[in-house]
Amino acid sequence: MEIVIPLYDRFTALDAVGPYEVLSRLPGARVRFAAARVGPLRTENAMLALTADVALADVPEPDVLVVPGGLGTRALLEDEPLLDWIRHAHARSQWTTSVCTGSLLLAAAGILTGLEATTHWLAMDLLGELGARPVARRVVEQGKVVTAAGVSSGIDMALVLAAHIAGEDVAQAIQLGIEYDPQPPFAAGSEHAAPERIVSLVRSLAQQHA
Repeated sequence: MEIVIPLYDRFTALDAVGPYEVLSRLPGARVRFAAARVGPLRTENAMLALTADVALADVPEPDVLVVPGGLGTRALLEDEPLLDWIRHAHARSQWTTSVCTGSLLLAAAGILTGLEATTHWLAMDLLGELGARPVARRVVEQGKVVTAAGVSSGIDMALVLAAHIAGEDVAQAIQLGIEYDPQPPFAAGSEHAAPERIVSLVRSLAQQHA
């Protein structure tokens, strides 16, 4: 099973690496990082680079597509070569998925039109403007299209996907293998749970780094 994670400048590291850690453990899976051109792509804070070992043109029909999010998505909403690649991949994929604002690219490609979908809470309005029906759930399944909310939820999405592909026992074994047992020290993991001052702080920081 070929799993492709497309990279671009200013992606979010965990959006790509979280699902990779889960899906790379599926029996018979091969996860490949791809981009418009082979080479390193840097995260939104430029502190980390992942290497795209193949060009998108060389992996046109993955079995599973996982589109990560990041600040760089905004500059790609009218990138027709990338959107065309996503459309072509989706037409032939077994599963088309996204993490965080990766769903904005799926929406811009027309894949989420009229479908329920999720994204990072700060991008919900934009997701709706792009034709999706935004819902505040951590993982949203619409047939073969699966979207995940912000950043860390990509791990949840990948475990849901692993259960569909290989069965719940395999998915649970993967979860145990990576010891994914969230017990956060603060109740601040969602817009609705966090104190208003924290929500305001995150909004302010997001505006500074947009």
